[in-house]
Amino acid sequence: MIAITGGGTGGHLSIVKALKNELNSRGIEPIYIGSDRGQDRAWFEEAEGFLQKYFLSSQGVVNKKGIKKLVALKEILKSSFICKDIFKKHNITSLICVGGYSAAPASIATIFSKVNLYIHEQNATIGKLNKILKPFAKEFFSSYESSSPVKDYPVDKIFFEKRREIERLKTIIFLGGSQGSTAINNLALEIASELAKRGIKIIHQSGKNDFSRIRSFYEQNGIEADIFDFDKNLIDKISQADFAISRSGASTLWELCALGIPSLFIPYPYAASDHQYFNAKMLANKNLALLRRESEIKSRDILQEIENLDLKIISKNLKNAISPNGAEKIIECIYPRKS
Repeated sequence: MIAITGGGTGGHLSIVKALKNELNSRGIEPIYIGSDRGQDRAWFEEAEGFLQKYFLSSQGVVNKKGIKKLVALKEILKSSFICKDIFKKHNITSLICVGGYSAAPASIATIFSKVNLYIHEQNATIGKLNKILKPFAKEFFSSYESSSPVKDYPVDKIFFEKRREIERLKTIIFLGGSQGSTAINNLALEIASELAKRGIKIIHQSGKNDFSRIRSFYEQNGIEADIFDFDKNLIDKISQADFAISRSGASTLWELCALGIPSLFIPYPYAASDHQYFNAKMLANKNLALLRRESEIKSRDILQEIENLDLKIISKNLKNAISPNGAEKIIECIYPRKS
């Protein structure tokens, strides 16, 4: 039996979903072990395809100090012993860790259990938990490391099914994530009038906290835009776009690649180890994306840069950045199909 652990954010959870779907296609319903914090419950509490789901008490350690860090570590250790019992109950032989603080208890439990640990690192810079656990892992999967047995990111197949070759800029989407991005929101407002003059449709994920301000701006200026804070079927929004201005969390980045959508990435400046910058730098170095720090954003320059891009060529070349079989290849390494 296989278990999957990790989450906390949509980026980690989308990998869990892709791996779960691949296992389901092989007639396997995995166990899911997540946290009672973060987005884990919202994503998977009612989800089908898992034999059973566990949401344990765990929290992040990295940004805590003193007594708060000790409390968090104690909580993780306590939950690790619960995971050991879960492994025994379900006869777990392999655990796939996709990172995030949700992954800590179960991943640590493999060290003192007879359970094979497999790690998927989603970012260009290895997270602290995965760095600690890497020596104990049977395999370490990464889209950025040459030694990885699988380079393709586990993106849900629906993104490849909706891939199309971009011809010209008719629709632009601003993606700041469910929490929103003030920098991306402000850039959108600065160039919205010019986009409207050029007949370019606007789709804008504002985030919950900034939704009212963003909606008011478009209404007051008579600019038509599809504004939303969160959408469970985000792919339906993204797949309409010919260009994206986005944060560069790994899952979003690779989903845009799978869809063949050229993008300007504006990394979250406070991401651990600046991983969002290095995620996008890999594509920028291959001329497959634009990359700008928040401090480098100038609305006039951004519009000019987008206009100068050959969207058709970039969209076509993005096909070479990722194949549609990442999840299948990872699962095949862990649980080969019987011939």
